[in-house]
Amino acid sequence: MVLVTSNKPKGLLCVNYIEKVSPAELEDALGEIQEQLADLPTGMRLLADLSQLESMDPECMTQIGRTMDLLDQKGVSLIVRVIPDPSKDIGLNILTIFHYPRQPRIITSPSLAQALHELELWSQASK
Repeated sequence: MVLVTSNKPKGLLCVNYIEKVSPAELEDALGEIQEQLADLPTGMRLLADLSQLESMDPECMTQIGRTMDLLDQKGVSLIVRVIPDPSKDIGLNILTIFHYPRQPRIITSPSLAQALHELELWSQASK
């Protein structure tokens, strides 16, 4: 499952990858991402949460690349990825080289709390 949400005032697109993700689910999500991006400003930020991802079909890489291309066209300025287990990295760093020619700032966080802190959405001191 892929859950796509956005916060227009904060210029933030959130994509959550949950359990087992198929190419068909990513194709559906691509349409949702296009719709959400229409309401976000150039220079928007992305939170990609892979903390609930169990597995992703290798054929999903084509859709991931298309998503990256859309984000690059929108001028994404910051990408924060939540990847608690580095062994579950699905090759995003390699895809980044080919699909983000504008080279946005990219941060990989081990937890959602740290990712929210990086996005300046939540202060860990306030817990």
